[in-house]
Amino acid sequence: MKQPPYILALDAGTSSSRALLFDAHGQAVATAQREFTQYFPREGWVEHDPEEIWMTQLEAMKAVMAGVNPGEVAAVGITNQRETTVVWERASGKPVHPAIVWQDKRTASDCAEIDRHHSQLFRQRTGLLLDPYFSGTKLAWILRQHPDHLACAHKGDLLFGTIDTWLIWKLTGGAVHATDASNASRTLMFDIHRGQWDPELLGILGIPEAMLPTVCDSSAVIGHTLPDYTGRSLPIAGVAGDQQAALFGQLCIDPGSVKNTYGTGCFCMMNTGAAAHTSTHRLLTTIAWRRQGITTYALEGGVFVAGALIQWLRDQMGLIETASEIEELALSVPDNGGITIIPALAGLGAPYWRPDATGAIMGITRGTQAGHIARAALEAIALSSVELIEAMQADSRIKIPLLKVDGGASRNNLLMQLQADLLDTPVARPSQTETTAMGAAFLAGLAIGVWGSTDELHELQRDDRVFHPRSADLSGRVHIRRQWDQNIKRIL
Repeated sequence: MKQPPYILALDAGTSSSRALLFDAHGQAVATAQREFTQYFPREGWVEHDPEEIWMTQLEAMKAVMAGVNPGEVAAVGITNQRETTVVWERASGKPVHPAIVWQDKRTASDCAEIDRHHSQLFRQRTGLLLDPYFSGTKLAWILRQHPDHLACAHKGDLLFGTIDTWLIWKLTGGAVHATDASNASRTLMFDIHRGQWDPELLGILGIPEAMLPTVCDSSAVIGHTLPDYTGRSLPIAGVAGDQQAALFGQLCIDPGSVKNTYGTGCFCMMNTGAAAHTSTHRLLTTIAWRRQGITTYALEGGVFVAGALIQWLRDQMGLIETASEIEELALSVPDNGGITIIPALAGLGAPYWRPDATGAIMGITRGTQAGHIARAALEAIALSSVELIEAMQADSRIKIPLLKVDGGASRNNLLMQLQADLLDTPVARPSQTETTAMGAAFLAGLAIGVWGSTDELHELQRDDRVFHPRSADLSGRVHIRRQWDQNIKRIL
């Protein structure tokens, strides 16, 4: 039987809910987006309203479905902001607390206390560092807020989920309480080697297993939507956290393949295949996805400031009026004029993990022009990513042949050329930029037979442009890197 031509992808982001329809050629044919409120009740706290997330996701979904016959949609794929934590009542479906967002830092002291006694245990089992970024300590904090919460959780009357789980629960009318392996691996509660919730870690955190979702494959039918929401009951067949979905959407399916997403920060992820490499450079070991019961692992590193550096030059420094002007300004000079920018506007992320580090602009002289600062800013973004990728190559002992890129700043041709030069590796930018949502669609489509294999997906992929390293610029590349290494040491 011929499959219907479309897949509905739900992209539940940090600031908005999006819905996209992809056709069998991997092209986005319709999209809708609804923003939702960001709450900052205290310094370092970030919250969302789970019901508002659901309603905006439902609105976006209905908007894109309005243009098609429901019978033309084969399946639903979900990708989501990771680590954000929701707790709700099983009976009523009502959240008992606002969602605590991945950016929230309220459990920093809890993490520090656990880290003093159990850092190696959590690192070995989960592949993660003890950090408020992850879900486990957020969930423990919520359970402490009301005397009855813990008792209800032990009885299974309270349920936990990341945003994917919350949406699956709502879409199925409460029939399915599930997550996928990629999202489970971001909670501090999941043994990524045995592929199950870890009782010892749960005991340390004080979290009852009865409230946790079933962990499913990332590409499998795990439930069906209510017809009221999608016109007819549709299989939910693909689920992955946003960075893992982008890795799959970029078809980084073979070990050693790497994608880098250039947004506010940079998220770089390397597929390491069946091997869960423990990083000696403080990268994260995580699950990329699980298909047909087989787990694929990844190394991940994050740069806190990438596109945010361009925003800072625009908003705080007034160097440019729009972010897109940075390329033209940087091209107004032949080199950085001796300028190095250390973009530690929010500390330094991997591989340094120095939240106390501050940024700097070094090498200023009377001859320094705005173009030099613009060019040094682009070099700083590229060099930060080079350090991550070098760390990944050292941990995995895999030399990457190609870097695949996505995200808003990847449209900057000079930045991408600098990335290729400084990494000494070709950089490929796809023509289809909706890689995160596309990854969710690919996972769903494979599960229900829209595509028979990943080989078929490779036939759909087209590059917008490939940037090759300029071999003639070797001395300049070496000089820029030497400046960077020296100045990073000064900051540290």
